[in-house]
Amino acid sequence: MDFELNKTQQMFKKEVIRFAKKEITPRIQEYEIKGEFDFDAFRKMGEFGLLGLHFPETFGGGGADVLTTIIAGEALGEAGVDGGLTLAYGAHSFLCADTIFSHGTDDHRQKYLPSLISGEWIGCMGLTEPDAGSDVASMKTTAIRDGDHYILNGSKIFITNGPIADLALVYAKTNPEKQHEGISTFIVEKGTKGFSAGAPLKKMGMRTSQTSELFFNDCRIPAENRVGQEGMGFLYAMQTVEWDRSALLAPMIGGMSHAIKQCSDYAKKRYQFHRPISHFQATKYKLANMKIFLEAARSLVYRIAWCKDQGQAVNHLEAAVAKLFVGDWSLNPTNDAMLIHGGYGYCHEYGMEMLFRDNRLAPIGGGTSEIQKKIISKLI
Repeated sequence: MDFELNKTQQMFKKEVIRFAKKEITPRIQEYEIKGEFDFDAFRKMGEFGLLGLHFPETFGGGGADVLTTIIAGEALGEAGVDGGLTLAYGAHSFLCADTIFSHGTDDHRQKYLPSLISGEWIGCMGLTEPDAGSDVASMKTTAIRDGDHYILNGSKIFITNGPIADLALVYAKTNPEKQHEGISTFIVEKGTKGFSAGAPLKKMGMRTSQTSELFFNDCRIPAENRVGQEGMGFLYAMQTVEWDRSALLAPMIGGMSHAIKQCSDYAKKRYQFHRPISHFQATKYKLANMKIFLEAARSLVYRIAWCKDQGQAVNHLEAAVAKLFVGDWSLNPTNDAMLIHGGYGYCHEYGMEMLFRDNRLAPIGGGTSEIQKKIISKLI
């Protein structure tokens, strides 16, 4: 198992960092303070090829392997791109578009993937509900067959890209009497009668990522909008875990690399008691802990990517360990990054408080740390 990047991957990572620093990072503070989504930056990511990097070239994708796709996300974080934009990218490309690619029909792929890959359209995934978060099988949203259509009723909450999505990949009960086996997956386009999104939620972090409720009130969609077979929706949702535990974590790893460089530079320039604070043991230990976290987290995430590239099924145990480690163990290093900057770390200008706020979602979103521990203990 060799995680050493080849020359092509190294060059690609540098190109992504260069692109992000030129086209995205100069705009972050403006959009983060306002809590607005940067549509222009998102579409530039599409033009650069990031939104469809791992999809086949026939749909406008880059045909890249999984590790290269992970490297791109890591590079965005390393360039200082905020967690809100990378979260929107992950929900769009992996939770929505990849499920359509993996389980949709040829018509689905031809109709939707080119627009999603280019960034012309924005996608979201509707799974979580007010009373069905960790307990997915308790969802109440239904999709009842009516001739050549399904009628959707219910609601979703905490949906990344919800208010701005042109297309929602929605999970609903086609057989309410069943639990996991009664869930199916549907494509619902913006503008469909009976489908609407709520106002953006005001969040602690990931502020540029637009998050909202989704509502379905006798929403009538064609039967051909069902993705895959009836009753297979839960399995499809769980298969996105491989991306959730790798591609969606990669920008956080890059963000820690960015923080280490920024903290190291600051510690060498900031003088107290007539010498740089980098000379003090307390600062050195904080930087060391940040580096330890970075290397361990990168190894866990790269391992998942490597397994996928080798055609191996990713063990849910490995995925849960990676999610839990990055989620829980990132909190102390991001806190240390703030502390190294002192009072400036608490101010928006240096970006450390944004990093802290963004990372606070990690033990909650995409499966809580408690659920990961349940999975880990069950599988061992």
